[in-house]
Amino acid sequence: MTRLNEEEQAIVDTVRDFVDREVRPVARDLDHGNTYPEKLIEQMKRLGVFGLAIPEPYGDVAVSAPCYVEVTEQLARGWMSLAGAMGGHTVVAKLLLAFGTEEQKRRYLPRMATGEVRATMALTEPGGGSDLQALTTHARRDGDDYVVNGSKTWITNARRSQLIALLCKTDPKAEPKHRGISILLVEPGPGFTVSKDLPKLGYKGVESCELSFADYRTSADALLGGVEGRGFAQMMKGLEIGRIQVASRALGVARAALDDSLKYAQERESFGKPIWRHQSVGNHLADMATKYTAARQLVLMAAERYDAGDRCDLEAGMAKLFASEAAMEIALTAVRVHGGYGYSTEFDVERYFRDAPLMIVGEGTNEIQRNVIVAQLVARGGVTT
Repeated sequence: MTRLNEEEQAIVDTVRDFVDREVRPVARDLDHGNTYPEKLIEQMKRLGVFGLAIPEPYGDVAVSAPCYVEVTEQLARGWMSLAGAMGGHTVVAKLLLAFGTEEQKRRYLPRMATGEVRATMALTEPGGGSDLQALTTHARRDGDDYVVNGSKTWITNARRSQLIALLCKTDPKAEPKHRGISILLVEPGPGFTVSKDLPKLGYKGVESCELSFADYRTSADALLGGVEGRGFAQMMKGLEIGRIQVASRALGVARAALDDSLKYAQERESFGKPIWRHQSVGNHLADMATKYTAARQLVLMAAERYDAGDRCDLEAGMAKLFASEAAMEIALTAVRVHGGYGYSTEFDVERYFRDAPLMIVGEGTNEIQRNVIVAQLVARGGVTT
């Protein structure tokens, strides 16, 4: 089992206390009102949550990936939307650290570490979905600038981010196609529009938007790393931590559903005894706990491999696939354990059931994860331990 050092454990404990004290008492009302959690986000900034992936000299501390998993799980246990507010931000930080020029790092990372600058990434397009090589958003070089045209969709935090890692084509004629893809670090300005907030089943409070670029200009030094044609490979590496983060969100939702069900099953009585003593309910609880524990070990394994510097798209894909499916199953079972109350908006389990599907379809659908997993199984000659 992964062990955190004393400093990292203190960080997780601090976030856990924040969630229990500040988040859980208000999450239901914020979710039902689809209200942006301004106060909670500001508290997360003060806690240093947005800088957990940013090391010195740009930030105060960079925690291990297992610590990041546990922090994300705690936030999602309180309200999954809060964990979503830091997901894309972390991916952009990792992209800058791994591939950015020194000037790009100095310009953005210190302010990202404090939360002064919030970042997100823009990959998905209305007609492309998970096929990133088929994207149509393009950036044409014009002197010292790039001129960007195109649209993106399902972009989290788009209205409140000051920095967007935009995946686009800088050479539409390149073959293979991925060699014509780059990442531009863009900021809001003329020609950039957040055109629509998308209505959602769950994942409330934090916006998911459509973006449009119409002759948007940005300086050529916005090109991540300063070299065209490397964006696809850069983003695939960034998505490793992105998928670990989404899997960690799934753990948080699953843990909340399990905890609420255990508590309810001990308090609720039928036929003269607590309902957990009825075999059908007891079996549900046993299965929920087993699935959660297995998912958590997969996520931590992926995090450890990420920290080792090894390629971990297989492990991150497995973690995201299994944890998200487990969260969905656990959330549905929580509704069953609660009976009629599980269908009531006065109990949190209905929110877990609405939030859980996001992890199945977000950050690459689970159908895509299976493609990644099997391709790596073949390439590696099977499962390695």
